[in-house]
Formats: sequence, structure tokens, C-alpha cells
Amino acid sequence: MIAYQKYSKKSFPQTSLEIGTGWYPVVPIAFFLAGTTKIYSVDITFLTSKQRVKTTIEKFLESFENGRLKEYVAVNDERMRALKELFDNYDLYTLQEVLQKLNVTYLVEDARKLSLQNDSIDLVNSNNTFEHIYPEILIPILKEFKRVLKKQQGVMSHAIDMSDHFAHFDKSISIYNFLRFSTTQWKWIDNSIQPQNRLRFSDYQKIFSDLQLPVIAQTFRPGNSIEVAQIPLAKPFSDMNPEAVAISHCYFVVVLNE
Repeated sequence: MIAYQKYSKKSFPQTSLEIGTGWYPVVPIAFFLAGTTKIYSVDITFLTSKQRVKTTIEKFLESFENGRLKEYVAVNDERMRALKELFDNYDLYTLQEVLQKLNVTYLVEDARKLSLQNDSIDLVNSNNTFEHIYPEILIPILKEFKRVLKKQQGVMSHAIDMSDHFAHFDKSISIYNFLRFSTTQWKWIDNSIQPQNRLRFSDYQKIFSDLQLPVIAQTFRPGNSIEVAQIPLAKPFSDMNPEAVAISHCYFVVVLNE
């Protein structure tokens, strides 16, 4: 939202698209509270439920009451009242009715072939999703995002976690541990539940450049090159600068002005 406000000069997007819906619709509800009229979220599987949506709403209300929500979302007062009313009468509605009241449309479809019109979305965003998409799929997805994004001040915002996600659960291994395996070995280790493409910051830079997606801003977390040096890296990572390999998180903002 901050990136959209900064580069579009508007308070909030009228239409937004998120990839990677997941179990809890945190981002869609944040956009609802900001004032967004049409909120789309795409995933290949419908993972949420009426109870999970209710839990998410409850967390937002708690965060609003304790004053923390304002640190992250500029809340529209009318939308907050609507959210409280929805929560108080939650059992009266079906899941579909709840989503309608939140202006949320779930797209359970292939993001490479979206059912959205050209030039129709103000903001496309993802949060820790791209690292789970293999490049042969990610590239056509980004092409599709470019198609649906508004050609005047349309904004993309993508945060990417390039660390080994197995290390999130197993503290005995490094966040760079998965870089020790060859491509063939990784195909055996990787899994379809939480796939990891192992792309590095420079790989994402090249993808955006090749697709002629104008990156207006990019940031990254340097990581720990000393820790990288202690790991027997497989190719192609062993041929890269250790400092480049060590970058663990990155963030890209794309703005169209065609």
C-alpha cells in the first residue's frame, strides 16, 4: 500500500490483485479497510474457510482496538464500522456473502491465464509467494500481470523471501542450506506442497528486465556472506559472488506509464 501511495499519488487502489491467497486473507482485508472497491486474490487452490476468514477479521479488530493497526493500514472509518458489523453478525452469512461484503473475489485459476480484462488493475502485489513459483511458470505469470495492470500508474509490489524455508522450521540448518544441492538433487528434495525455486536476487532482476517491466524501486536484505562461505555450494551458486548469494530477501516495485 505504501508503494502504491508513493508512486501513484493516490490514497488507495480502486482495484487490486494478490497472488497467493493462502489460508488467511490478511492482504484482502487490509485493502478493504483502506477503501479498495474490487479486491481480487488468485491461487490454484481454495485454502481459506469461513472460520479462517472470521479469525482474520478478529485479529484486525483486535489490532485496531490496541492501536497497532494504524502502523500498517490507513483505515477508512466507514469500512471499519462495516467490518465490526460483519463480525457481530457473522453467523448470519455464508462464506460467499462474507467475501462479497469484503469486496473480495477469489480467483481459483491459473495465474498465467487470468479471467480479468486488459488494463483493469491498479495494484498487483505478492508477499513471499514468488519464491514458490518455478521460473518457467513465473515468467508467463508476470506477463499476465503486465496485461491486466493499468498502463497509466499501474503498480506492482513484490516481496520475496529467498531463504531456505526448511530452515524456518529446522533451526539446525542455515537459510542457505538448500544451495548445497545440485539441480538434480534438489528435484528429489523439493516438494509440491511448498516448492522453492532457489532463484537469487540477480535472477529476479533479469526476469523483470527481460520482460521490460520498469523497476522503479528495489531493496534487499544483505544476508550473511560469511555463513554462505561455510557451505559447499553447488553450481550455479558456487560460481556467484558470495555476497550476491547471501541476499536473503528482496523487494521490487514496478510502475507502468506507457
